[in-house]
Amino acid sequence: MNVAHLQRQWRGYTKYLFMEGYLDDQFLLVQQLQDEEKPDFVVELASLFFHDSQRILDGLTNALNQESIDFKKVDSYVHQFRGSSSSIGAQRVKNACIVFRNFCEEKDANSCHKCLQQVKQEYCLFKSKLETLFSLEHQIVGAGGSIPVMSS
Repeated sequence: MNVAHLQRQWRGYTKYLFMEGYLDDQFLLVQQLQDEEKPDFVVELASLFFHDSQRILDGLTNALNQESIDFKKVDSYVHQFRGSSSSIGAQRVKNACIVFRNFCEEKDANSCHKCLQQVKQEYCLFKSKLETLFSLEHQIVGAGGSIPVMSS
């Protein structure tokens, strides 16, 4: 496949991710930190996010499965996840966390369990979408091209 075609695919897919709310402008800021000296910056940051997210989601699941739920602990995990999601530009994950925190404040166990499933679903979708984007970028670079620059 030629570079121009791959770059058009990348642009279209990236626009789709923004239009559907998977990504927000913070992701553009993260991309701007990538340069020749740090060509894998975004992928490395995403890998750290994915690793940390799994730890947080495991902690959240464990905290919500306790006989007596410590809502402050649950809220702390959700707060961490909202912050890390926000810092990488995972808008839908961040928004699901905002809703989740409201139910933590209300100490609503049933709604917290539902929110946990929603957060996990949004996270899995985000991870999958980002992996597809990175795969496209890998193909572009492998074909001798450069990753297009997006602007807000």
